[in-house]
Amino acid sequence: MERGTRRWTLTVDGEGFDVHERPGEPGTYDFTWLTGPNPGYGFTAGVHGADSLSTRELEAAARDFLGQVDPETGHIE
Repeated sequence: MERGTRRWTLTVDGEGFDVHERPGEPGTYDFTWLTGPNPGYGFTAGVHGADSLSTRELEAAARDFLGQVDPETGHIE
């Protein structure tokens, strides 16, 4: 991941995410699940008072999301 960009692709456990750091909101990231069954589905992660999350923290957020998804619907229920 190139930290100088505001948008990049992150792969976690074989799943792809488009990650977009919100302009003017340091530490807030919108994830779109690229390899999921529902186009455009994703989540937001962030931390209050931080300039940015580390790659490890972003990967952990994606794993947490994937752990909550119902495999039958592809959504968090």
